[in-house]
Amino acid sequence: MECATFNPNYLAITIVYFLIFPIALITNGVAAWVSLRLRSTSTFMVYLKNLVAADLLMTLTFLIKAVSDLPGEAHQLHIFVCRYSDVVFYTCMYISITLMGLISLDRFFKIVRPCGKLLGQNLIFGKLMAALVWVILFGCMAIPNMILTDQPANYTGTITCMSLKGPAGIQYHESIIIVMNVLFWFVSVLVVACYICIAKKVIQSFRNSGSTNSQGQKKTKLRVFLVLVLFLVCFGPYHIVRIPYTLLQTKGQKGCLQVRAKFAKSFTQWLTTTNVCLDPLLYFFLCREFREKLISMMNNMGIRSP
Repeated sequence: MECATFNPNYLAITIVYFLIFPIALITNGVAAWVSLRLRSTSTFMVYLKNLVAADLLMTLTFLIKAVSDLPGEAHQLHIFVCRYSDVVFYTCMYISITLMGLISLDRFFKIVRPCGKLLGQNLIFGKLMAALVWVILFGCMAIPNMILTDQPANYTGTITCMSLKGPAGIQYHESIIIVMNVLFWFVSVLVVACYICIAKKVIQSFRNSGSTNSQGQKKTKLRVFLVLVLFLVCFGPYHIVRIPYTLLQTKGQKGCLQVRAKFAKSFTQWLTTTNVCLDPLLYFFLCREFREKLISMMNNMGIRSP
């Protein structure tokens, strides 16, 4: 039995991209507006500002992707998405993931291993690390993929991103997917370990002080739980299906399995975009400076804070 190459569920995913784009643009636009008015006085603030920039840049690719996935889209637009837009999307996603790992490590050093002169808490070190994340990921992931997506398009048939890559491009694509998958799971372990240690340290501090503030302990647990759940739910499913899908994609395998794998990859890829909408909420609830600056700016504009 043959599988249809177009699944109506793909159209549903495309529509959701259209719906999520204005939400992500507004929330990240506000986050960028606030962060530009915050001074970079700590490594945490440096990482947060770079995370806002990566999320905002990633958001700008949503609309192009959604339009290119519509039935009957222009071939040139699809080629642009394969060569440039999707590459920027994935690169920004891994910049965000890496910065989340650095933020969790920064919180760990500040709360669990506090030391003002520690290298990880040094402002210059933080700026250097943030710059290196951008340079390394764009230099090793984005630019080579753009260059190696260099094959002429076959306008008489279906244009796929793999059809625009030569043998070297396909091999590099497969290798970089594996490397980025390893990066994600490494950062995941780091984030989970750091936030569990942070939660234990804060709760232990409550107990050592003789505090009976059970509400404060519950808030600490809830915040840690939310950070971990959002991170793993948004990014975990995509990285589970990505390598199997890539192997089917690069081997040129056709049939029902490839169609189902493509849909699973498309759905979980959309799931990663929800993190872009949720990050600004985490900034508000987890970063006191961000929250105070946003409320102050709203009050100055005559907007009452909730």
